[in-house]
Amino acid sequence: AKDFILARRPERAGLNFESLTLDDPKVYRLFSDGLTESVFQFESRGMQGMLRDAKPSRFGDLIALVALYRPGPMDLIPTFVARKHGKEKVEYPHPLVEPVLSETYGIMVYQEQVMQTAQVLGGYSLGGADMLRRAMGKKKAEEMAKHREIFREGAARNAIGPAQADEIFDLMEKFAGYGFNKSHAAAYALLSYHTAWLKAHCAAEFYAANMTIEMGDSEKLKVLLADAKQFGVTFTPPDVNVCVHRFEPAPGRAGDKLIHCGLGAVKGTGQGAVEAIVAAREGRTEQSDVARPFTSLFDFAKRVDRSRVNKRVVDALVKAGGFDQLHPDRACTLASVGLAFEWADAQAAHAQQSGLFDFGGADEHGASTQEPALVQAEPWSIREKLTLEKTAVGFYLSGHMFDQYEPEVRKFCKRRIADLIDSREPQILCGIVGDLRVVNGQRGRVAIFKVDDKSEAIEAVANETLLDANRDALRDDELVVVQGKVQPDRFSGGLRLNVTQIWDLAAARARFGRYLSVQVDGDVVPLAELVRQWPARRASDEHGDTVQGLGVRVKVRTPGAAAELDLGDQGRFWPSDDALARWKQILPTQAPQVVYD
Repeated sequence: AKDFILARRPERAGLNFESLTLDDPKVYRLFSDGLTESVFQFESRGMQGMLRDAKPSRFGDLIALVALYRPGPMDLIPTFVARKHGKEKVEYPHPLVEPVLSETYGIMVYQEQVMQTAQVLGGYSLGGADMLRRAMGKKKAEEMAKHREIFREGAARNAIGPAQADEIFDLMEKFAGYGFNKSHAAAYALLSYHTAWLKAHCAAEFYAANMTIEMGDSEKLKVLLADAKQFGVTFTPPDVNVCVHRFEPAPGRAGDKLIHCGLGAVKGTGQGAVEAIVAAREGRTEQSDVARPFTSLFDFAKRVDRSRVNKRVVDALVKAGGFDQLHPDRACTLASVGLAFEWADAQAAHAQQSGLFDFGGADEHGASTQEPALVQAEPWSIREKLTLEKTAVGFYLSGHMFDQYEPEVRKFCKRRIADLIDSREPQILCGIVGDLRVVNGQRGRVAIFKVDDKSEAIEAVANETLLDANRDALRDDELVVVQGKVQPDRFSGGLRLNVTQIWDLAAARARFGRYLSVQVDGDVVPLAELVRQWPARRASDEHGDTVQGLGVRVKVRTPGAAAELDLGDQGRFWPSDDALARWKQILPTQAPQVVYD
């Protein structure tokens, strides 16, 4: 990250971490908000929750929190937070140790504080206090009894009675068992502060460096990508004309908030293949000795070293969006990879013949220098495009899976997740399932997942009954409509949804849609076949049997009359994507529409 900063920020030419002040408000705001993903020592979810509670405002707070967030002293974090914010009175074992314990609000956090307390109250020398610390750590009863007597004698010289001395000694013994070395905690906290400073002041460089390090872990890259958006940092898809192997900030001031995705993050490429692509682009190869951008897939295939860049590499780059600036239609581009390699091989063979013969006609791509047209292919849907993109890079860069569904679901699910507030009223939300995991709780298995509608994501929790009833819907990258109650989430600092009902899109159409509007204009429609192939579903509950499906209203128009027929319960069908696709296939000119309002 420092190398990126020095290369592109002249105003930071003398950047030296050792000279950074330790009172930067922007850095402490980042800590206080718990925005510490990839900040050394503070990146876990528990740490982030602790930071939001503690709201550190000085470097000493960071040192203490590093030392406290471990088994044992972790129990003292609520007391530390309450005393820091004046919600609990700061008390000391004895007034004489206030100078020793004031920085940690009267709590023994460090081994050094135990030793200093022994020196101040018990009259120990520095060496003797260290021997006491070691004895307390070993918990040898005989040795501890000797030290207790020594401490009583020293405490008596400070007018401290035996009972109070024993009480303080017991307290010291307790903290010595898990007290952390302050010098170690300070070193960790300093490194934490430096990484937080990078994130607060040079976000693009911070993320580019971290994502390059994590290039082989797509799950970690996905987390960093989402975190970067909170800091206004965006990413370009992998681009064969712009990107290199690693993630890099864009040139100029745009690079303060824009990162070029590393080609090395595309699965199936490898550093050797990426280096060959960059070398061809920069004119450093036998096939390409002039630096210039690639102009097409065919130009790319002709100029790269095909012994290092094979079809599998190019397939992955196409799926990741690496050729989008040259050929926006990824379906046609992917279908043309084989043709491009054949054409490039023919060009190479033709060049070796030095133009003595030209067996192919001028219109035959095998010998012609003119590039052929791309192979035509059926365009991908948004879902297909993003699914293939995810297989290539592990996450979505060019869009959001919700894009395909938003125009329809917003007709009945109007509240965006970003607009949610804490409310006792049940809320209906929709979005894409992500980060699904199933854990064993006290009352059975629990599904924990995120619902993301592109405006924001919210963590949702569903019990075992809902999980078992909605196995097909509760899968990563699937659209769900959920109902539940929203409540604050202390760990994330945001909101959490306790789910009471789940629908996939077909079930949501049946639940919230009024009817399917069909216009036939005299056409013969096989209604019975459609209803029979996708029948309505029946459900039973304490209220009796109900039919779950979408009704159909047929608009009939003839030159002399017009009418609308409601087919009633006999015409209800299950409105799956396949069923609607079949309706549209039968009536291509007047596509049926689900009416919600």
